[in-house]
Amino acid sequence: MVETQPDEQDLIARSRDGDLAAFNRLVERYQNPLYKLCLRMLSAPQAAEDAAQDAFISAYRSIERFRGATFRAWLFRIAANACYDELRRRRSRPAVSLDAPVGEEDTLAIDLPNPGPSPEEHAQRSELNRALKRSLAALPDEQRLTIVLCDVQGLDYAEIAVAMNVSLGTVKSRVSRARSRLRELVQEHGELLPDRFRHASEERDP
Repeated sequence: MVETQPDEQDLIARSRDGDLAAFNRLVERYQNPLYKLCLRMLSAPQAAEDAAQDAFISAYRSIERFRGATFRAWLFRIAANACYDELRRRRSRPAVSLDAPVGEEDTLAIDLPNPGPSPEEHAQRSELNRALKRSLAALPDEQRLTIVLCDVQGLDYAEIAVAMNVSLGTVKSRVSRARSRLRELVQEHGELLPDRFRHASEERDP
C-alpha cells in the first residue's frame, strides 16, 4: 500500500486545524487524477468536474475523520461515492449518452503495441481507443470503478480495498471479473484489435 508522505501528513494535519491553504495544496496534488476518475465513471466533463468538486468539499468537511495509511485511497472513495450518486440521479432521469466526449484523448492503461506513427496505424489506434472507452462505459458501475482504480489510476489492491470499502479478496475477484468482461467487450470490435490481441481471441473460439 502506498503510504501517505510526510509532507502530505503535515498538510492533512494543518487541514484538520482549518488551514484552507494547506487543503488547497492537497487539491492541487489530486485534482487531475480525481477528475479523470470521475470522467471515466461518468463519461461527461461537466458531470466529472461537479463530482470532483463535491468530493473535495466533502473531504474537507470530513478530514478530521481520516485515519488511514493512504490519503489517496480515502479521497478516491469519496469521489467514487459522488459518482455513484450522480449515476443514481441519471437513472431517475431520461437516458444520456455514455460515449466518451469528443476531445478526450487520455486512454486506458492497456498494453497496446506502438509499432510506428503511420497515418493508417494512427487512425486505427484512435478508433481502438474510442472502442476501449465505449467498452469501459458499458461495464457495470462497480466493474468500471475497479478497472479505473486499478488499470488507469494504478492503485494497488490494498488501496482499492479502501477506496471501494471491501475486503482484499473481493478486490482481487472484482479485478479479475472486470478485466474479463472488458476484454469480452473490446473483442466485439475484433477488426480494430492489434494482431496479437485478435489472434488470441480467434484461438479461443470453438
